[in-house]
Order: sequence, then C-alpha cells, then structure tokens
Amino acid sequence: MTRKITVLIVDDSALIRQMLTVMLSSDPDIMVVGAAPDPLTAREMIKRLNPDVLTLDIEMPKMDGLAFLEKIIALRPMPVVMISSLTQKGADVALQALEIGAIDYIPKPTSDIRVGLEEKQAEIIAKVKAAAGAQVQPRRPRPDISPAPVGGSTRYRSTEQLIMIGSSTGGVEALKEVITALPPDCPAVMVTQHMPGSFTQSFADRLNRLSRMTVCEASPNQRVLPGHVYIAPGGRHLEVARSGANYICHIHDGPLVSGHRPSVDVLFQSAARVAGANAVGVILTGMGRDGAEGLLAMRQAGASTLGQDKASSVVYGMPRAAFEAGAVQHQYTLTRIAEGIFGALSGSDIKAIRV
Repeated sequence: MTRKITVLIVDDSALIRQMLTVMLSSDPDIMVVGAAPDPLTAREMIKRLNPDVLTLDIEMPKMDGLAFLEKIIALRPMPVVMISSLTQKGADVALQALEIGAIDYIPKPTSDIRVGLEEKQAEIIAKVKAAAGAQVQPRRPRPDISPAPVGGSTRYRSTEQLIMIGSSTGGVEALKEVITALPPDCPAVMVTQHMPGSFTQSFADRLNRLSRMTVCEASPNQRVLPGHVYIAPGGRHLEVARSGANYICHIHDGPLVSGHRPSVDVLFQSAARVAGANAVGVILTGMGRDGAEGLLAMRQAGASTLGQDKASSVVYGMPRAAFEAGAVQHQYTLTRIAEGIFGALSGSDIKAIRV
C-alpha cells in the first residue's frame, strides 16, 4: 500500500481550514493530519505530526507567515505551499515567500471565498502533490550585487543569437541564479515562467535590480535586443517573431497550451521557427511537461538545448519530460546552467552530462 502524503494546514480562518481539509482529503493520496489557526500552534503540531507538506497563510495572528516560513526553512526545511489572499495583490510578498523557500503559491479568491476556492481544488491538490516530492534547500545568502560572469570572453559569434528559458515550480529562484550570472553584453533572453498576471511585473522589477542585464516584462511588438531579458506577461503567451531584420516580442491571448498560458512550449516552438540554430533553449525546474515538445522542436531546428539536472531541481518534472523526449543535449546542475549557456553561445565544449 502506497504511503499517503500527510499535510498540515495553517490558516487563521476556520472556514479556510475546513474547506482545505475537505478538498485535500478528497484525494486518495493525501491525508490531512491537522489544521492550525496560527504559527505558534503549528510549530508544536509540526513537531508532533511530522507532516510531509505545510500549507501556509501569510497574514496571521501571533506571527506572520513570512516570519514563520523563514524559521521553518532555517530550522526544519520542509515543502511549504503558500495559500494567501495577499499573494493576489501583494506580488512582492509572494515573491519574497518563494525566495525564502516556499515551493509554490496559490492566491485565495478575492470574493466569494467558498466558490472561488472550490474552483481551485484541482490546482491545490496538484501543487500539494508536487510539493511533497520537491527538494527543499535551506535559503542561501546572496550578495547585493550580481556575481562575475563564468568564463572569460563575453564576445559572441552572432548578434542573431537568442536564449530561451522556460520554468515553473521553483523557477523564481532558479531564474535569479541563472540571469544574475549573465553578463551585460549577453544575447537577448526570453523567459516563460508559469506565473499569474499580477506577479510578472514585480518579478521582472526584482530581477532587474539584481541583474547586469536589463530585465522587463515583455510588451507587444517590443524589439528584442542584446543585453535585455524579456519575461512573458502572466496569463499571456510570449513568442519571438520577426519584423524585417529584427526580432520582436509577440504577445497574445491564445488558448492554453500544455495546460498553461503563458506556455513554455509556445515560446520554444516560436524559437524553432524563427531563430533555428541561432537559439539556445534552457528548461529549468517545474511541475508537468510544458516545454518538452517545444525544446525538442528547437533541437531538431539546430538549436543547442540544455536542461537542469534532477539533483538541483526543486521539482524534476519539466526537465525530466524534456530529457525523456530526447530534447535535451546536456544536463547541468543549476549553478552551472549559465556556464552551459556560455559554452553553447561560443560553440565551445565544456564538461557536462551528455545525453
């Protein structure tokens, strides 16, 4: 008999605690072992019940959720899924939670809590299950300025080169690791990270403060330039397109692809069509298989393709799917993804896991 995933719910609302208990318990693979109204109660329940996953609100009495999350990650690292109304309007707060070490976030509905939360039942169950298999790393201190680029020369063979990156669960920290390692004269980077629309501008602003490249939320028909990073707007697809001799951002509200909008497959497929061998495709940590088919199309079009390895992925779902589809040429640990990109851009061969 397969062992069930044990979950502890932490929320100051009795209604939310009751609803989450019923919703999560409806899945045969999940067992809710307790529900706490505040972090101090939760602390004692964690010691006694040793749950696999914690769901955590942010705004609570006695200790706010972020402060409690910091203590958990520092003293007893475990998978935490944030479920909070603040994550809807306070994107910076949610991003801070992810930087501290939360695996994922689910915004509470802003009106009609009962109906809105019931509509998110499948998402909540899926994210709790993904969190149960996640690798939680204690928060690492980071410098206030970007690290020096890996390798020597930053001269690239073509201004036509593009770097395409896709990520999901765990991607906020993974993208920060990669993008802050890129030099200011790097070819343009286009990114699809699964993220709600209210988050992507704040995310781009945070990355821009840390990176030596210019990071922005992509806008329609924006020219794609070296030294810049373009983040797909939440809830909208991002593609690369041509306008004469220039690359531009194409933004649209097409249907969900691989279950997502924005979709990594959409970005990668456009790179295969438009940039071909001048592109480098990178797939990072994430739940599901979005990006696998697109990365394979990039490889078949002559692009260099890289994937994050299992050991360094928070959730080895998207990289695994791409690896198993034959889309990944090389796998790297997260701290060496930037080095892998440099090697692909320069055409040099550096040590990697060859597949």
